[in-house]
Amino acid sequence: MDPLEDVLYLLEPRGHLSARLVAGGRWGLRFDAPPGVKFNAVRRGSCLLEVEGRAEEGRVAPVELAEGDCYLLTRRRPFTLRSDPEAEPVGAGPVFARAEDGLARVGRGEETSLIGGGFTFGTRAQDLLLDRLPPVVHLPAGTRHAEAVRWSLNEIDRELTRRPAAATLVAEHLAVVMLVHVLRLHLAREPRAVSGWLAGLRDPVVATALTALHREPARSWTVAELAGAASVSRSTLAARFKATVGQGPLEYLTRWRVELAARRLREGEGTLAAIAHAVGYGSESALSVAFKRVMGMSPGDYRRRPPAR
Repeated sequence: MDPLEDVLYLLEPRGHLSARLVAGGRWGLRFDAPPGVKFNAVRRGSCLLEVEGRAEEGRVAPVELAEGDCYLLTRRRPFTLRSDPEAEPVGAGPVFARAEDGLARVGRGEETSLIGGGFTFGTRAQDLLLDRLPPVVHLPAGTRHAEAVRWSLNEIDRELTRRPAAATLVAEHLAVVMLVHVLRLHLAREPRAVSGWLAGLRDPVVATALTALHREPARSWTVAELAGAASVSRSTLAARFKATVGQGPLEYLTRWRVELAARRLREGEGTLAAIAHAVGYGSESALSVAFKRVMGMSPGDYRRRPPAR
C-alpha cells in the first residue's frame, strides 16, 4: 500500500448521501456544522458558499461555485449556500425535512441543482487526515484531471435517478471513490495547502521514504537505508523529510507504528506482546513507552476506553 491508501484504510471512510437540492430565483440556506466531512457538487447552475469560523480557526473567503464544481468541508463549521451575497438564508433543516422522493427545494425555479452528502471516519481522522487539509477543498470543474471526479458524480447521479437494486449502497461507495479522486487532485493542484505526511507525498524523495516505511513498518529502518531507497544522502533525506512532514523519518515511523497498534487495540486483536511484535517492537514495554509518548496514555488504558462515537 502507499501512504494515502494506508491512512484511508486505517480511517475506514464511509460515504453518506443526502437529498438532492434544487433551487431557483433568489435563495439561501443556512446549515448547522456537519458532524463529519461535508461535500456538495453543483450539477447545474451556480451558487455562493460561505463558511463560518472563529478568527483563531482561520476565516474562509466566500467561494463562487459554478456548474461542475465540487467542494469538501473538512472542519465542523456552520456554512451557507445562496444564490448571491444579498439573499437572506433560511434554515436548511426544515427544507430538507420536507424533501420528497429525495429532492429538497428552495426558492422559485430549478436553475440550480446540487448533490451532496458527507463522510464519516473511524477514530483519529482529525489528526491523521483532516487537520492536514484546508477547511475548504474546492475543485473547479476546469481543474486538470477533474474528469475522474466528474465520472464519480455522474455515476452517483445515475444510481440515485434510476434506482436499480442496492442503488444507495453503490452510490455511497462511489462517494468514497470520489473522495479519493478529490484528495489526489487537491494534492496535485494545491501542494502548499496541505501539511504533514500529505505534503511529503508531493516531494519525490520524501514520498519514496514514506512508501518504504508504509510498506514495511515493522522493519528496523535506519535513516541510511531510507536514504539509499530514495537515492540521496542521509542529510538530504533528513532535511527534506523534516521540512515537509514536520518530523524526522524515524519519528514518523514511531507514530505510524503506534497508529497501527492503536487500531489493533480498538479491534481487540491479540495480546499486547503480539501487537508489539506485529508493528515492529521487540517487547511490550518498548511499545508501551512509544504509545504513551504519542497517545498520552498506556495501551491498556487505550484499549479499555469507550469507543468513539
